[in-house]
Amino acid sequence: MDILCIFVIQPICRQVKDTVKHQGLRNQLVQILEQKGIYDQEVLNAIKLIPRHLFLDSSFENFAYQDKAFPIGAGQTISQPYTVAFQSQLLQVKKYQKILEIGTGSGYQTAVLVAMGASVYSVERQQELYRKTSQLLPLLAIRPKLLTYADGYKGLASYAPFDSILVTAGAPDIPNDLLGQLKIGGRMIIPIGEQDQTMVEIVRKSETEFERFEHGQFKFVPMLKNKV
Repeated sequence: MDILCIFVIQPICRQVKDTVKHQGLRNQLVQILEQKGIYDQEVLNAIKLIPRHLFLDSSFENFAYQDKAFPIGAGQTISQPYTVAFQSQLLQVKKYQKILEIGTGSGYQTAVLVAMGASVYSVERQQELYRKTSQLLPLLAIRPKLLTYADGYKGLASYAPFDSILVTAGAPDIPNDLLGQLKIGGRMIIPIGEQDQTMVEIVRKSETEFERFEHGQFKFVPMLKNKV
């Protein structure tokens, strides 16, 4: 039995196990995602690999492989697996691609991208979540290229350009700073809207030209400006 101790504001110690039962539940989850239209095998393999229950409070462990969002503290949620899979599929991730993730949250989406072979640069604006996730991921041998506490609206200009940008919170509009950090030929996936959001795909065609595609309605927590 493995014991994982996470020290955030006060020591929290919980038992951490990834059992055959958990693996079976992930297999069932993958089948559900396939039925909902997720076809990218790299995405499905990552979902099958990553133990989602370890990214949730232990009180939610028995529900971790339901296709539902759950609270993770600081007024934030871990996205439902379908949303994580859908956004990851839209990104068309290739190994070693440089991906900027806006909104680390629980770290689950980060872990999926890392499992797909991407070099992930992740930004979190909630200090409580940043502290917790920055300690959790290394303990699970999940190593993004960079995990930092910063304003997601500003991106990470010093590390740009990025092959892809993934935004995991609802934005009222598309931040210009993020557009400028996207490599020509790269794509950004971002939910746009105040209440419910439209999943928007932006492909950069040149220095000044961008194509926009829309992929249905979703619901995310809001992406807020100037909160760091």
